[in-house]
Amino acid sequence: MKAETHPSLNRVCFLDVATGKRFLTRSTMKSARKETIDGVEHFVVIRDVTMDSHPAYTGEKRLVDTAGRVEKFTSKFKRTTGKAAK
Repeated sequence: MKAETHPSLNRVCFLDVATGKRFLTRSTMKSARKETIDGVEHFVVIRDVTMDSHPAYTGEKRLVDTAGRVEKFTSKFKRTTGKAAK
C-alpha cells in the first residue's frame, strides 16, 4: 500500500453516551480527546446512539406521542368545517 494514498488506522474508543458502553476498535477517525485503556492510547469518539442503545438493535419499542398533532389537526378541521357550514 502507498502511504500517501491511504488514511492511517488509529485505535479508537467509541463511547455511547446513553449507556456508557465503550467499543474498542480501529478507525480512520480522530478526536482531540485521548484515553489510555489497558496501556494503549485510544482516541475517544463520543456517540449519542450506537448499536447498544438504538431501538432497532435492542428490540425496545418506543411509543411516539402524537396526541398533540392529532388535536391540532382536529382543531383545524373543525374551524374550516364550521366556516363552510355557515
